[in-house]
Amino acid sequence: MLLAAIILKGMVELMLLVMVGQGILHVFAGAQRHNNLVYRLFATVTAPIMKATRWLTPRFIVDQHIGFVAFFLLCVLWVLALALKVQAVAALGPRPL
Repeated sequence: MLLAAIILKGMVELMLLVMVGQGILHVFAGAQRHNNLVYRLFATVTAPIMKATRWLTPRFIVDQHIGFVAFFLLCVLWVLALALKVQAVAALGPRPL
């Protein structure tokens, strides 16, 4: 259980960092961001999260805000993974000295 919590938390952290990097490149690259190789790589990595977020959210949320919603959902998932990890460590009990 602890290993699953660690892996889940690590994957969520990686996705959060990729989304932050994509957001920074979005600001700095401007209109030419789709020609940037790193931005396209980040967009490829975050595409499943964006599609899942679009599927989960109601239609009145515009596509421009899906990135923010996905980031928020990943933050919530990170907190849940952290709680799972804390629970798994607490279930192990204290280590003998």
